[in-house]
Amino acid sequence: MAASLPLVHKNFYVKLRGSFFHSSEEDDQICSARIPKLKKAEVTKSQRNELRAYGTTVSRKAHTGLSQRVNSGSRSSTTASLMLGIEWPSPNDEIRFWEKDFTFGDETKLTPIDVEKDSDLMDVIHITAEMAPIAKVGGLGDVVTGLARACLSRGHKVQIMLPFYECIPKEQINYLQFMNTYDSYHDGNWIPTKAYHGVVSDIPVIFIDPSNHFFKGQNVYGGSYNELEAYLFFSRACLEWMQVTGTQPDIIHLHEWQTGALPLLYWDMYHHLSIKKPRLVLTIHNMEHYGECSIEQLNKCGLDGSTYATIDKAVDDRTIGHNPGRLSLLKGGVVYSNSVVTVSPTYLQETLCSGWLASTLIRSRDKYYGILNGLDTALWNPATDVFLPTNFNAQNGGGKNICKHYVQKGLGLPTECSQIRKAVPGSVKRVPLVVCITRLVAQKGLHLIHYAIKRVEELGGQMILLGKPSDSRVEGDFQALAAAHNKGSSIRILLLYRLLVSFHFRISGLVFGDEQQILFWFLPYMSLVDLPK
Repeated sequence: MAASLPLVHKNFYVKLRGSFFHSSEEDDQICSARIPKLKKAEVTKSQRNELRAYGTTVSRKAHTGLSQRVNSGSRSSTTASLMLGIEWPSPNDEIRFWEKDFTFGDETKLTPIDVEKDSDLMDVIHITAEMAPIAKVGGLGDVVTGLARACLSRGHKVQIMLPFYECIPKEQINYLQFMNTYDSYHDGNWIPTKAYHGVVSDIPVIFIDPSNHFFKGQNVYGGSYNELEAYLFFSRACLEWMQVTGTQPDIIHLHEWQTGALPLLYWDMYHHLSIKKPRLVLTIHNMEHYGECSIEQLNKCGLDGSTYATIDKAVDDRTIGHNPGRLSLLKGGVVYSNSVVTVSPTYLQETLCSGWLASTLIRSRDKYYGILNGLDTALWNPATDVFLPTNFNAQNGGGKNICKHYVQKGLGLPTECSQIRKAVPGSVKRVPLVVCITRLVAQKGLHLIHYAIKRVEELGGQMILLGKPSDSRVEGDFQALAAAHNKGSSIRILLLYRLLVSFHFRISGLVFGDEQQILFWFLPYMSLVDLPK
C-alpha cells in the first residue's frame, strides 16, 4: 500500500469557531507534513493495494474431526463410502436440521495465509454497524470481516470499531477486556462511555458501549431507541475515543450511512482539535439506504445542522424546493470523504447513471471507485468447511451430491427426477436444484424470482428460496406462494432469513458447490468470484 490516500481538497469546507472557511495555509502545512502529497499514479497504486483487498482472502487451518475427507477412486464408490455414518435429516424432525447443535466437525481455526506482505504498511480502523459473525445482518458484516482479515494477512495494522450491541454473544469474543471510560457528546449532554477490546476472527475489535439506552435490544437493528441518533452518537464517540487515547490511524474506513456523519465531524471539528493524520474512505454497500436526517437531529451530535442544508453538502436532493431541512448522512459522507468506494465497477456505473445520488457522485467522480467484493475462499471452502456433513474438492467431488441430498432430505424434496410430479420424460436421474438466498426487496428482482419459481417447476427441477422481506405486502405475497408450493415435490420457500442469519453457513454451505447440479444465487452477501470447478 502507498503511504496514504489523497489529501482533502483545499476547497473542502471545515468548521472552526462557528464559521465556515477554506483551510488555512497552516492547516495545509500540518497535513502535508504528516501525509506526503501523492501524484495521481501513486494514489491509484494506493487504491489498488488497500482497497483491492476486497478480492483478497485468507486461509484457515482445516481440522479433520468427524468430517469425512474425499479420497481417490470412482465417483460412485466414493459417494457410497461417504454416505456411511451420516445422520440424514427429515422434514418431520422436531428440531429442523439448521436449528440443531452443530456436530459435523471440530471448530475450524483461522490462520493467516502465506501471502506477499505489502511494503508500505498502514494503520487502518474500520468503523461499522456490522461485523460477521457477532453482529451480522447482511453482507456488510461479511465484507468488513473479510477485508480486515485480508489486510491483516498483508502485514497491516487493522482494527474494527463496533457498537457494543446488547445482543452480541460475548462468548464469541476472545480476550474481551475493559479499556477505558470517557465522555462523548449527545444532545447537550456528555454521556459516560466505556470502550472494550476483544478479538473476533483474529481481528482486534474496539467495542463502544454508551451508558444510555443506545444499542440495547435483542437484535442489531430494530431496538426501542432512535437508530439514527444512536449512530450519530457512535460516529462522534469513535472520534472522541481516538482523541482521548491519542490514536492516529492512517486510514479511517467507514461503511454505509450509519457512519456518514463521521466525515463531517472529523473535518469540521476533530481535525482542528488533535486528530490530524487520518484520511477517510467511505464504502457504500447499498445505495438504497441513505440515512435520512433532519437538521435538528444532526444538531444533537454537536454540529450546526443548518450549515449542511445546501446542495453541495448534505441536503437530500429529493426534497429540494419543498423540504430543505431534510439531510442525507450518506450524501454528506460522500462529499466529505477523501475516497468513496462501492461494491463493483458495474454498480458504480449504475449509480452514476441513475438514482437520487447520481449528481453528487458525478461531482465526486475523481474520488469514486468501484471495487469488486471478493469471496473468502478460506470460509467458503468445501474441502475444509466444518458446516458440511462431508467434504470435497475440485479433484474429488463425491461429497457434492451428499451435501445436496442432505438439504433435499431435510426439506422433504425428492432426490431423483422420477419422484417429481412434473419431471420431464427421459430426463437424467439427478434433479437440478436452484437455490436463491436473498433479502426479498424490489432491488433484488422480485419479479424474476416469481418467474424462476414457476419456470423451474415447469421444467421438472427444484428450487429453494431462503429470504425474509421487510415489507408486509411482499411478505404476504411470498407467504401465499409458500402455502401453494411447500407441500409439493419441487419448491420450498422459507421466509426465515433474519432468523437464520447466524445459521446461513449451514444451508448455503450445503448447497454451494456443484455447478452442474446447483445454481446458487448468493445475492445478500458478496459477489461470487471463483466458483469451484
